[in-house]
Amino acid sequence: MSAQRYLEIMDTTLRDGEQTSGVSFSPSEKLTIAQLLLTEVKADRIEVASARVSDGEMAAVKAITKWAKANNLLHRVEVLTFVDGDVSIQWMQQTGAKVMNLLTKGSLNHLTHQLRKKPEQHFADIAEVIRKARKKGLDVNVYLEDWSNGMRHSREYVFQYLDFISTQPVKRVMLPDTLGVLTPAESYDYLLEIVQRYPKLHFDFHAHNDYDLGTANVLEGVRAGVHGIHLTINGMGERAGNAPLASAIAVLNDFMPGVKTAVAEKSLYSVSKLVETFSGIRVPANKPVVGENVFTQTAGIHADGDKKNKLYFSDLMPERFGRQRKYALGKTSGKANIENNLQQLGIQLSEADLRRVTQKIIELGDKKEVVTQADLPYIISDILDSNTIEQKVQIEDYVLTHAKHLKPSATIRISVEGEQYEEHAQGDGQYDAFMNALKKVYKKRKEELPLLTDYTVRIPPGGKTDALCETVITWRLASQREFKTRGLDSDQTVSAIKATQKMLNLL
Repeated sequence: MSAQRYLEIMDTTLRDGEQTSGVSFSPSEKLTIAQLLLTEVKADRIEVASARVSDGEMAAVKAITKWAKANNLLHRVEVLTFVDGDVSIQWMQQTGAKVMNLLTKGSLNHLTHQLRKKPEQHFADIAEVIRKARKKGLDVNVYLEDWSNGMRHSREYVFQYLDFISTQPVKRVMLPDTLGVLTPAESYDYLLEIVQRYPKLHFDFHAHNDYDLGTANVLEGVRAGVHGIHLTINGMGERAGNAPLASAIAVLNDFMPGVKTAVAEKSLYSVSKLVETFSGIRVPANKPVVGENVFTQTAGIHADGDKKNKLYFSDLMPERFGRQRKYALGKTSGKANIENNLQQLGIQLSEADLRRVTQKIIELGDKKEVVTQADLPYIISDILDSNTIEQKVQIEDYVLTHAKHLKPSATIRISVEGEQYEEHAQGDGQYDAFMNALKKVYKKRKEELPLLTDYTVRIPPGGKTDALCETVITWRLASQREFKTRGLDSDQTVSAIKATQKMLNLL
């Protein structure tokens, strides 16, 4: 077996990722992310800012370089700079950064129309900046901006540039697909040609995601022999963003056995959530590896297959990323999904009770309610509670009204041991109006209702579900004996009415 090839991972969340529309990290947030990337994620390098942008940017870079220097990591912190004589170099010196990523022109189109210079003039300017930077003790990497279009439309210029740069004291040559226009086939062909033509140079590939091909292009770039790749957490970046860190690492680990990186997969989900919070940019629920739903089976047949022989498992196991497989609860769940969730909670039910729980979840799913594992104990409690009560009283229909400047009212139709009653009443709230109408019914029957002494509303922990609300009501009989009933529904008033119906049947 041949030795594994080591691939450098450069994370540019704090520079290119911050170019996501509407995102601006504070200096303390930048420091936190930088620390996590280098110590937890174990990225080889991080690009943390663009030179000359703002005072806030300078403060952030100073904080990062101070921490990095104290931890012997300064050589792994990089800053984007410009061909501007010694202006960027002075900025670098003020921040304490030691590695500059010099932005240069990688296509004749950009050079001609943006800089309005000839290749030889541009090369002379670049050489001068590199000379001054090296004199100040800075390491230099170079970006070839718009390199991908350069390869498509001005290959002679790209090779002229690379011939020039191979004579300069640079550490890395960074080839960006600046507009995210490459196909995987082009990425492979262009990069293979360059790697083979300049075997002594270190090449990084920087993929953008405009056609959703960022990760595929990274895979092809690595297959072509590049020495490093640039990625961002959650695929953040300008326009459609950059190739996402988590997806690229998973793909490389599973499909490139001859390639090794230092990145710790287990850290990828937690750092994704942190950056989601700091940036305010929500991660789509179906985003590979880090999305909320990507390790959730919804179909009951999948859960059944997993239970029997892990039939719907792949190499992309959630545990690799510090996550857990979930089985969604809803109208397509089926018994196997529910059993899997009960097993995780350590709960066992009889076949009959399991059927009732399944039916209740299907009913909730039909109402488009979200049902989570945290809801299950509430559903079970409600169903087991209901099993023990003989249904002699049925609240068949009710209308609850609530209007501005008018007292809430309730109209109810109720069946007690086969006898029908209909009443209307007002109250201080909808449930109070319901109880006043109920009292009228029982007055006709010459029966007293117990006194309501406590009324508690609970929702499952986590606050992420809109499906269920449990109302627990404490009642006191004339004999002073107290008892509780509970109701479960997505509507608080309806759950209280269900708890009340249980009370009427217990009487």
